[in-house]
Amino acid sequence: MAGGEPELAELLELFPQGFEEVDGGFAVYTDAVGERALRERFEVTSRDVAGGWEDGWREFHRGVVVGRFWAGPPWEEPPAGVEAIVIDPGRAFGTGAHATTRLTLELLQELRPASVLDVGCGSGVLSIAAAKLGFAPVVALDVDETAVEVTLANAGVNGVEIVARHDDALVDELPDTEIAVANVALDVVEQLLPRLRAGRLVASGYLERDEPRLQGWRRLDRRVADGWAADLLARGPDG
Repeated sequence: MAGGEPELAELLELFPQGFEEVDGGFAVYTDAVGERALRERFEVTSRDVAGGWEDGWREFHRGVVVGRFWAGPPWEEPPAGVEAIVIDPGRAFGTGAHATTRLTLELLQELRPASVLDVGCGSGVLSIAAAKLGFAPVVALDVDETAVEVTLANAGVNGVEIVARHDDALVDELPDTEIAVANVALDVVEQLLPRLRAGRLVASGYLERDEPRLQGWRRLDRRVADGWAADLLARGPDG
């Protein structure tokens, strides 16, 4: 299917962290129902794959170096001279290669370690990185029970201790932490801002053209890559 920012946003909605950019387009593993949904919005070329397609996403997950860390799947060997974050993404979560995860990890490495909340933890890469950086306690939340299970399993593999909970950050009471990270959709970031108790937030999951409505927060830094953005926000009025 052809590329373009509108399609990126729509694909992120349909397949959050579940598609890859390839040869100027995107690759998605899905079934017949998912294919019909795609054809309603995009120009699609499809092909059948052999049995076991649910595990075919492994071909698309590759390790990346971000600052002091390499984040990647267990079937890859990390390069020398960096600290490995080994992430088995399961069938629905990323290993850290997506631009929004890389940008969030960049900003996280520039903060002084403190207590941290990871909203929408996915496979746990950001929570695990935070723990390795000395942040404590690290609390990870996700509305997907599988994400919580995968995060805890990945934390164990990496030898770090985090608390992972199956909670809805827009409904349930949030823990009191000094810092929060939220690599989620733009509308979720905006709804999350007035609920957070943290003084600083690293937010991502949206396009470079997007400007979150800050609602009592101000931007300290912005990073962009591949059309995506991440912001470091602090509580207080802009300006």
